[in-house]
Amino acid sequence: MRIFGHVGTYRPGDTFASRLALSAAGLHRPLRAGVSGIPAEGVDSIVLAGQYEDDVFGEDQILYAGHGGRDPKTGHQVADQELTARNQAFHKSLETQLPVRVLHKVATEDGTLVYRYEGLYQVTAAQYVRGRSGFYIWLFTLRPLPGEA
Repeated sequence: MRIFGHVGTYRPGDTFASRLALSAAGLHRPLRAGVSGIPAEGVDSIVLAGQYEDDVFGEDQILYAGHGGRDPKTGHQVADQELTARNQAFHKSLETQLPVRVLHKVATEDGTLVYRYEGLYQVTAAQYVRGRSGFYIWLFTLRPLPGEA
């Protein structure tokens, strides 16, 4: 069952050692995909892990590049993105305004990489734009819910 909102007692600022730990906690179930969601219900969680060149994590908003069009070996954008299932799920979240859990891969003071729970956000915009590599991407804007950032 998909949960939109906080899970259990986890709150913004909590950190996790791995994607497996995120999945076990129920914060982000997929072990590899950065988006958890389906077109019929929307997105319940995302992970920002520095894999998409067009992702921007800001204090008051996130610009999150949609799914698809990347070379699996190099990680570079090599084709236009399409309105596939994960991108459709973002559009559903824009429609429903249900909260999305945001997790961010960050380095601690000693350089260890962890996943930090950033809190609940809403999808506020969806645009089909030319990305940094020149290919068209879906770019989703997420803003924190009041009291979350």
